[in-house]
Amino acid sequence: MTIKSFHPPLRTLMGPGPSDVDPRILEAMSRPTIGHLDPVFVSMMDEMKALLQYAFQTKNALTLPVSAPGSAGMEMCFVNLVEPGDKVIVCQNGVFGGRMKENVERCGATAIMVEDAWGTAVDPGKLEDSLKKHPDAKVVAFVHAETSTGAQSDVKTLVEIAHRHNCITIVDAVTSLGGSPLKVDEWNVDAIYSGSQKCLSCTPGLSPVSFNERAVERIKARKTKVQSWFLDLNLVMGYWGSGKRAYHHTAPINALYGLHEALVILQDEGLENAWVRHDRNHQALKAGIEAMGLRFVVKEGERLPQLNSIHIPDGVDDTAVRSALLKDYNLEIGAGLGVMAGKIWRIGLMGFASNATNVLFCLSALEETLGRLNAPINRGMAISSAHKVLG
Repeated sequence: MTIKSFHPPLRTLMGPGPSDVDPRILEAMSRPTIGHLDPVFVSMMDEMKALLQYAFQTKNALTLPVSAPGSAGMEMCFVNLVEPGDKVIVCQNGVFGGRMKENVERCGATAIMVEDAWGTAVDPGKLEDSLKKHPDAKVVAFVHAETSTGAQSDVKTLVEIAHRHNCITIVDAVTSLGGSPLKVDEWNVDAIYSGSQKCLSCTPGLSPVSFNERAVERIKARKTKVQSWFLDLNLVMGYWGSGKRAYHHTAPINALYGLHEALVILQDEGLENAWVRHDRNHQALKAGIEAMGLRFVVKEGERLPQLNSIHIPDGVDDTAVRSALLKDYNLEIGAGLGVMAGKIWRIGLMGFASNATNVLFCLSALEETLGRLNAPINRGMAISSAHKVLG
């Protein structure tokens, strides 16, 4: 058997991630590879830190991209800030709160769960009650933008509550960075992680993280060694810190070119402009979705503009619709996860993919496919409804 070069089909990615990659980023990743300790590359690393600080809206010195996907960014936060025997409050309102729990337990700590219904925001009152019951808790962890449902929680309020009870905060911003208002310094977030493949429109494989001085002091005061050598910030900062770089690992050089370009694109557009763009395209998609008679999972005020969860109409086969969209339109939308499997679709409008053309294309393809499958929808109004928002 002779295996030939792999050439993927050209898809429109409107699922929960990865999102469509800007051609500028793909071009940047094709540039010549140089050494990861080359002075020119080191200068680019300094620019990367500054660009990430802008994206996170922080001045934290310890801001860098982890050389692995968002799950590694999550793990870096937990293995550095949680020690065996610690008590950690984990707020769960979807899949990724469950992954936080897994990280806590693998650190040898105890996870105290604060649970909310999937598709709703984290309830600040429940967090307050849990912290009162567990005054010895040391860390509070929650998801800002729950990718499994499209629900958005109030970071500022949750952090304020955690700090009143002397807890460090760990925040998952994988789907929110670059797409929704996120203000690390203003909201006093201690540790935060994200991913490159969502609203930054880069390829998967890198995880931006940021730690404030409060978190750094906690790390330095550890009584036990960080369980992961690769993710030990005391070692990683020897490579990403200021001044002379010490060898830690061979950085994914071309992937970092791509993230650098993605952040330059974000800088050129303006962070606030990117937030407005995501919201406007969400409003247009919402108008079309509701004109078809379909319903959103998350209530107004708690919805992520970049991740739209839609109830699947009664009698409609989830897999049949998604398969038809992929086969007939080269359009990918996401399935539900966990308790939402088979019950919802997740439509992403992230980064480069968050544009009017994609909104109209998705609505048209979805309406035609559902109509062909005799789904109980209203036909002929989705596009005109979206146009009223887009102008």
